[in-house]
Amino acid sequence: MIPILVTVFAGVLGLAFGSFLNVCAARWPQEESIVKRRSHCRHCGRTLAWWENVPLVSWLALGGRCRTCKAWIGWRYPLVELAVGLLWAYSAWQIFSAAPELKSGIFSYDASLALASGIARTIFLWLLAALAVLDAENFWLPDRLTLPGIALGLALAVTHATLDTFLQSSGSFEVWKHFVAIDIVQFWFLGAVASAGVLLVIRWIYQMIRDQEGIGLGDVKLMAMLGGWVGFKAAMLSFAIAVLLGAAVAVILLIAPSEQAKGQKWILKKLPFGTFLSVGGIVSGLWGKSVIAAYLHWSGF
Repeated sequence: MIPILVTVFAGVLGLAFGSFLNVCAARWPQEESIVKRRSHCRHCGRTLAWWENVPLVSWLALGGRCRTCKAWIGWRYPLVELAVGLLWAYSAWQIFSAAPELKSGIFSYDASLALASGIARTIFLWLLAALAVLDAENFWLPDRLTLPGIALGLALAVTHATLDTFLQSSGSFEVWKHFVAIDIVQFWFLGAVASAGVLLVIRWIYQMIRDQEGIGLGDVKLMAMLGGWVGFKAAMLSFAIAVLLGAAVAVILLIAPSEQAKGQKWILKKLPFGTFLSVGGIVSGLWGKSVIAAYLHWSGF
């Protein structure tokens, strides 16, 4: 019963934070405050009633249109709320799968660590969802999300490694040098710096060949964030997924170009690589170990 209740609660909380994400996605690109003015229609400016702000339900009840001016609200609002809700619910369910003792309310070290890691992962998933939306709509990966994401990933890695070191040394920090030499290098340098370095090299090669920017620095910072959170291997998985998604979208644009793209060379059309990279990060964050293990088994490594 406890896993079901916690999963439902996480899903409902995810819907609420998905609604908050929509506010950020609508206001940040316009340099508007996300706290000073109450939610309002982006077309007629009317302040919304409380019942028009219920995640997912209000959009369905209103038929996706403003109650006053009948302007189309857009599919992004319910889809983002639903996506964050489902991601948080699934993440909560994974916590209990990783630490079965939590079902009985037993908080051992492993169970507590699994719970803390799960809560941190919900923040990670929200950041990736926000970055995916902002890049898809505005080709923008703001530093206000990527830089705190990098810092938080480092802080969590250091905290995790410190606790492990403390326990392994029977409550003594005498092995601090070992911790610095092994854990920091593994979690931070190999994860964040090496992952970002791969994208920087690709960016440099593309600029050298085509004499124009193909990958923005925002994508590089996002890659560093992914490497710091999920490690180098999972970050490379995220990159591979992003490349495949980008190629699939490019093929679709080539086969069925939009009215806006007519008269333009499809190869010059910009694609939101940060969105694809964020989707890859979500997959790696939730199923990365299983996917990598399956690949290694299938490939014979």
